[in-house]
Amino acid sequence: MDNNPRQLVSEYADATHGLRHVFVRDLALIAMVGIYEHEKRHPQRILVNIDCAVKEQGGALEDDIKNVVSYEKVVKNVKAIVQDGHVNLVETLAEKIADKVLKNRAIKRVRVRVEKLDIIPEASSVGIEIERARG
Repeated sequence: MDNNPRQLVSEYADATHGLRHVFVRDLALIAMVGIYEHEKRHPQRILVNIDCAVKEQGGALEDDIKNVVSYEKVVKNVKAIVQDGHVNLVETLAEKIADKVLKNRAIKRVRVRVEKLDIIPEASSVGIEIERARG
């Protein structure tokens, strides 16, 4: 599988297992993250990508937001975590995001990618990607 975060992650949408793919792409935020003194004093740009494998209910959606996982709520939760204060490691930030996302019982698996955009001048980004599953 290609490491391009824009690629549709097929194992997250799977009709045979009743899974729907809910995702957030390139959520650009300002965060306090890093181990160096300048990172502790100055916020920096990050990108967050999230892929969720969501168990389908099996019934009609009835065109009602209460019957699906809201990507708006996912984004609000990520923003709240980032605004909660400084973290040393992008790994810690990714774990916090994954933990919060998995609090929604409909979400069975989540992949979180956190990228720092302005750290290595020769690279467009550096960061971490994790995957966590319920149970």
